[in-house]
Amino acid sequence: MKKHRAVLLLCISLAAGGIWTAGEEMVPSFYRDSVMAMRIRNQAGEDADSDQAVKSGEDVDSGREDAGEGRDDTGTVGNDEGVSEEKDYIKWVEFDVTCEAMKRAYQYDLDTYGEDVHLNWVELLAVLGAKYGGDFSRYEEGDMEEIAKVLVSGEKTLQELTADMKYYQYYREAYGAVLDGMVGAYEVESLDKEKKSESKWKKVYGLKAFHPIAKTFPYSDYDDFGVSRTYGYRRNHLGHDMMGQVGTPVIAVESGYVAELGWNQYGGWRVGINSFDGKRYYYYAHLRQDRPYAQGLEKGAVVQAGDVIGYIGRTGYSKEENVNNIDEYHLHFGLQLIFDESQRDGNNEIWVSCYELVRFLYQHQSEVERDDGTKEWTRVGQMKDPEAVRYQKEHREDDGKDGGK
Repeated sequence: MKKHRAVLLLCISLAAGGIWTAGEEMVPSFYRDSVMAMRIRNQAGEDADSDQAVKSGEDVDSGREDAGEGRDDTGTVGNDEGVSEEKDYIKWVEFDVTCEAMKRAYQYDLDTYGEDVHLNWVELLAVLGAKYGGDFSRYEEGDMEEIAKVLVSGEKTLQELTADMKYYQYYREAYGAVLDGMVGAYEVESLDKEKKSESKWKKVYGLKAFHPIAKTFPYSDYDDFGVSRTYGYRRNHLGHDMMGQVGTPVIAVESGYVAELGWNQYGGWRVGINSFDGKRYYYYAHLRQDRPYAQGLEKGAVVQAGDVIGYIGRTGYSKEENVNNIDEYHLHFGLQLIFDESQRDGNNEIWVSCYELVRFLYQHQSEVERDDGTKEWTRVGQMKDPEAVRYQKEHREDDGKDGGK
């Protein structure tokens, strides 16, 4: 009788998703999907609020003015015909890591910085991603604590711990594409108390990414990733809407350079910012009518994380510029991942849910102040992101070389 009961319990457990122990790894849903299923999902999931590709056969404007420009027209974007060999890169990501898991992993990273064993927060999350099959509804703080103890004690190295985890490298790359630019060393400005006109720079380590809404400004949101949209054509919403007051300052989440700026019939006045490593494209849409952007912001400009880049509005859903056709004032915030250039535009774009990420970033909001003369908002205290400094230096050198020809 006990034997039959054990068999019955095993069958129930397998039907519910399998048995998991601390030393085992679950097969992620990403790998269970067929390639065709992923293609259909990408094609059906285009978001009119984002800089998405144009539906085949429909006469609508492309989300990006530069879509398709400067590329070898081989038909590889969104089309496999004529491709002799498929490139080896990630085709799809579901970012389901919870705010609670990110907070705990970040705290381990912060606490061990400068120690003999420094725990990288993305690596911790990737180990759990491999164990959970990407399903962070299974997350328990004790699981991360166990991993941290093994690594800090020297019982095992990360390489030894993940040696038998078939999908660890996938999760490290996938989660890294989302999070790698958000924690690190940087410098912050502090005013000299004795000489208020002079500032000092202090080197710090920690969270250098910011929440997309400025500090003290109210907003409301919920997890709306994937909900239905109908303007232009039926599709899924591949971003995160944050309802706020008109004129609320919008903040650059990560340092980068402005790749897109101007009107889009879906997103209205919008800004698109590329990360310096080329893996992330941040999309801020439905900005304010008449004065959507921070003063001086232009395409190609370098922005530091925490800078004011624009203001909440409700523009969009119109081919005519500067039109308020959105019902409610809000910021549409989107995050696109890019593992290959063919994923920048077309049916292969990867957009991830930002709801949990925004919750995590709430602990780091940019403090701003208003200039009554210009009515512009600017950040209080500057920062120097070494990635931004490096990017600017490289481009100055490139410009110098071009000028010498």
